[in-house]
Amino acid sequence: MGMRKGRPTSNSPEETVPSLSVEDSASPRPLDGMMAEERRTQILQIVRNEGRARVNELASRFSSSAVTIRNDLNELHQRGLVMRSHGGAVLPEKILRESPVYERLKSHAEEKRRIGATAATLIHDGETIILDSGTTTLEIARQIKNKQGLQVITNGVNIAAELLDARDVQTFIVGGTLRGDSASIVGRSAEEMFEQFSADKLFLSGAGCDPDFGVSGANLDETMVNRAMLRIAREIILVADASKFSKRSMVRIASFSEIDTIVSDTGLRTEIQEKVRGFGCNLILA
Repeated sequence: MGMRKGRPTSNSPEETVPSLSVEDSASPRPLDGMMAEERRTQILQIVRNEGRARVNELASRFSSSAVTIRNDLNELHQRGLVMRSHGGAVLPEKILRESPVYERLKSHAEEKRRIGATAATLIHDGETIILDSGTTTLEIARQIKNKQGLQVITNGVNIAAELLDARDVQTFIVGGTLRGDSASIVGRSAEEMFEQFSADKLFLSGAGCDPDFGVSGANLDETMVNRAMLRIAREIILVADASKFSKRSMVRIASFSEIDTIVSDTGLRTEIQEKVRGFGCNLILA
């Protein structure tokens, strides 16, 4: 059995950046040798060209302080030209929005089926596991109905429904507020119920899986429940098809240093494979 490695701690991009009528409140003069509006225009161009920018890299590039660069990014964020992220900024369209569950069921269905089947081989009779409410974990549920003495804890209405005819699988579904878009149960009561359990393995399926940002979700209530799952599981297994990598959603659930095993598909790019292995993750490609 694996062990935990750690705990958690628009406007169109084609528009020209409008000139500032007021400089940073600290000083109306040029900041660090460059007018603020000129620097921000150049920063925006960097984000557009590269898809993202980091505070420390921008500070070095413009010979500015990190505080000045953060102020620049905050200003661009307020205009809707970039989206602030951990350590920098990305283009707004790089932030994933949540799709309804019925749409996600159709997306990359074959890859999810293979990932679910492979992940199911990591589950042994008599274990207690957590399945989050994702569509990839639904594929796991479809593969484990013949396990013996298995206990499944979930916040997924779809997961619980799938396991109704699994005679030797005991299913616990937490209580709380139903989210129709994700077929999930969320809220403080759901978090508190998870805190009463202990689990051998958590199968997590975040919306975005950017190695630099971590595993992320599009809904704050959902991610708070995911974090409660993380706290009670001894082994964390991420199940995510290749399309989710190098993308991020609004709220971070976990860093890759907290993930023990990743089950993805063979479409995962080589450079991403190397990155996640660098965090100490065991990578399995289905």
